[in-house]
Amino acid sequence: MAQVRNSLIVVLAAFLPLASYAQSDSEPAPQGQPVFVKTMRVPPPQQNVTRQFFGQVAALDTVDISFEVGGKLTLLEAQEGAFVRRGALLAQLDLSPFQRAVERAELTLAQTERDLARARTLAERNVASTVQAEDAETARDLADVALREARDALEDATITAPFDALVADRLGTAFTNVEPGAPILRLHNLSEIRVEFDLPERLLSTIGDPAEVTFTGQFTGHDGTIPLTFREFRAETTGVGQSYTLSLAAPPVAGLRLLPGRTTTVHASVPQRATGIVLPQSAIAIQADGRHTVAVLSETDDGFAAQHVDVTVQSTNGTGFTVTGLAPGTEIVALGAHLIADGQPVARFTRLTQEGS
Repeated sequence: MAQVRNSLIVVLAAFLPLASYAQSDSEPAPQGQPVFVKTMRVPPPQQNVTRQFFGQVAALDTVDISFEVGGKLTLLEAQEGAFVRRGALLAQLDLSPFQRAVERAELTLAQTERDLARARTLAERNVASTVQAEDAETARDLADVALREARDALEDATITAPFDALVADRLGTAFTNVEPGAPILRLHNLSEIRVEFDLPERLLSTIGDPAEVTFTGQFTGHDGTIPLTFREFRAETTGVGQSYTLSLAAPPVAGLRLLPGRTTTVHASVPQRATGIVLPQSAIAIQADGRHTVAVLSETDDGFAAQHVDVTVQSTNGTGFTVTGLAPGTEIVALGAHLIADGQPVARFTRLTQEGS
């Protein structure tokens, strides 16, 4: 409280010359004659603080698609900028070599199964050793593994869309030989549209949990705003400006095609945690007993009179003052309240005109 009082004394001393229109000396004006005062209406408490940022539409994921096996690329149906559904055929290698490999593996497995059956029969008759039967069983198992690998290779020779996607770039060319792992297509995962923007470190530290912030997006060519939902933020700052990248989810909107890279304006509405009403320092007076008061205008038969009302003043930094104890809409003396005596007749000062005298 002592810190708040000292801050108010310093600030109010700076406003003494500005209150010269209220009276000519530093003593309170006589009770009999009205003095002209600048007034203001107490504003309602600020519920939210809104800030504006510039962001871009982004995909949920961007992946490069490739074959796990090598071969001749015979089919590449995906067109750049096309939207494809999950499971749609995108690319395919020449399947003939893989089909023949499956047939060879099937024949080999059938042969090893016959060899295993014969070796077991001979072992039971003591014609052959049990070791030979065990070797035949191992050969059968290896043939079974080879068949599964051949079938997997045949399946890997075809690429289908792993999710609802937008074809961003076609990296391969049809009728060319491709190596395993060589990128063929770049896909944007559009199962959920994201909006990303950079939030400065100092703002992120003040808002606390981003999930409590209300986000809306505004797009060029679209009337109104759309709600955005917080999803995640990148927990490392960018190289410039010490900013964190926040990612928001945008719902689908009829008639609005949101493609990755499209710019948008993000409005962030942060709940105001502070209670009370912010008033200028010149509207707060300190009484001899240390009480903080505000001069409130009350209507009388002859005009208006100022009545000092006790208020509670809080300040976190010594320059901003939050006042509690006043109803929104109350008319108070905005400048030089410390020069107005309790019950002093006053008149509104509005430039060269006078009201209420």
